[in-house]
Amino acid sequence: MSRKPKSNDSRPNIPAADRRSASLTGRIFRAVFFAAMAVLLVTAIIVMGVMYDYSTGVQKQLLRSELELAAAAVEQQGSTYLSAVRAGDYRLTLVAADGTVLQDTQADADAMENHADREEIREALETGRSESARYSSTLTKRTLNQAVRLPDGTVLRISAEQLSLLTVALGMLQPTAVIGLLAVALSAVLAGCMARRIVTPLNELDLEHPLDNAAYEELSPLLRRIDSQHRHINAQLRQLREKTDEFAQITACLNEGLVLLTADGRVLRINPAAARLYAADQSCEGADFLTLDRTPAMSRAIADAARTGRARLRARHGGREYQFDISRIDSDGHMLGTAILAFDVTEQAQAERSRREFTANVSHELKTPLHTIMGSAELIETGMASPEDVPRFAGRIRSEAARLVTLIEDIIRLSQLDENEDAGDTLPREPAALRAVAEDAVQALRQEADRRNVTVRVAGDDGVLPGVRQLLYEIVYNLCDNAIRYNRPGGTVDITVNEQKDAVTLTVADTGIGIPPEHQSRVFERFYRVDKSHSRACGGTGLGLSIVKHAAACHGARISLRSTPDVGTTITVEFPKPGVDSPVKT
Repeated sequence: MSRKPKSNDSRPNIPAADRRSASLTGRIFRAVFFAAMAVLLVTAIIVMGVMYDYSTGVQKQLLRSELELAAAAVEQQGSTYLSAVRAGDYRLTLVAADGTVLQDTQADADAMENHADREEIREALETGRSESARYSSTLTKRTLNQAVRLPDGTVLRISAEQLSLLTVALGMLQPTAVIGLLAVALSAVLAGCMARRIVTPLNELDLEHPLDNAAYEELSPLLRRIDSQHRHINAQLRQLREKTDEFAQITACLNEGLVLLTADGRVLRINPAAARLYAADQSCEGADFLTLDRTPAMSRAIADAARTGRARLRARHGGREYQFDISRIDSDGHMLGTAILAFDVTEQAQAERSRREFTANVSHELKTPLHTIMGSAELIETGMASPEDVPRFAGRIRSEAARLVTLIEDIIRLSQLDENEDAGDTLPREPAALRAVAEDAVQALRQEADRRNVTVRVAGDDGVLPGVRQLLYEIVYNLCDNAIRYNRPGGTVDITVNEQKDAVTLTVADTGIGIPPEHQSRVFERFYRVDKSHSRACGGTGLGLSIVKHAAACHGARISLRSTPDVGTTITVEFPKPGVDSPVKT
């Protein structure tokens, strides 16, 4: 038994539909969650930008207010005001009209360079007020500068460190982190709820009745397509079931056995006839054909059919002979399987053997009297027979010729019965008294019975029945003829006709030599003799009982035989009356 390869999938044993549902839920959750995170991130960036711009504007406004206060103070107190100002968040610088730094609250004015080229100084000297943002080489920071020209021509500048975006972000880090965590948790919860709300209607779809679902409107085209496919599939399944049932009923009624095999030799279908042939049942479908037939001849025939398209085989099963026609089943150039059709040819084979045996027996039976006739005629022709022996040889020729004529007549009659198996139905029937027929047959055999010193008696009822009188006569005649021929001198033959409610019985009993038990089942076969030498001495052809068998079959009669060696034989023929079915038994 082959083992299935181990899967590398370490997932738990979850049904495929549940795995697909879980995967869809996870995908929706991730999509919603990451979308929320992206929105949150973009919102944070936008808010940070807006907050940065807002804080810069506020800072500029504060600088402007501080500058106005400082300018007023300098105008009243002069540079001594700047000396009293402590360095803090704001830096005040007093610049002369030529750009010389007169005083600075955070740096040594003497060490500072000329500020005439500074944008805010130059613009303030020109317009009276200015502002700028610049990187300060002195403070090594980005600063916001606002300058105003004083009445004495000097310029007072106020500077403050501009808050960077990073500074703003760091300043908001803690509340931003708290808000971010809350937003992440809320996004996860909302994403999970949204994913379940989206997936639940999908999981609850009734795909057996697609049009009955009240799910998303966007699914309507899909559901209509599924409904159309359902109808199409159901129609195909219905047609397939009808064809399958039709095929099963047809094959079930076949007398021939039918076995369909797959390409790998497994039983796809077996009909009842084939199941009886192989003593199997429907449970063998799916099993290897070798479990039914292991014979090498059948295996070779199946292989030949797969290679050439057809094969034929004769074999015996259960005491009967079958012919197997094996055909390959192809579709689009590919082999789909094999069909095995089994015909019961037992009767046909027996008929063929019987014909061959009959031909051989006829040839042998005809040759014997012909040789005798030819030998006697040759002796007379060549003059080797003396004149007093000529009558004896002529008598032998006459007796052998008569025997030959009798044999030929029996063969012709038996052939006529063989050619017309329904002779009892096609030949004209008439009411016939079986006792009268028996008396006619006895009268015809009277001389032969007297010659052999055998007493023949007829007794019983009239036994009127519808039948073919000639065939009835042949039945009685041949039975009586055999009873006389194989009797002993001084013996008797009793013919009894007994009319019952549902049948008429003919009984022929003799006190002859009898038939051994091992031969009783075959005495109705053509040319079968218990003692061939005695039969020829008695003048029998070996066809009498065979004619009786066929004539009885034409009337639906049953034949039974009882015999004891050296005591006698009793043969009973039971003719059913109209409406009573009685098969022939020999």
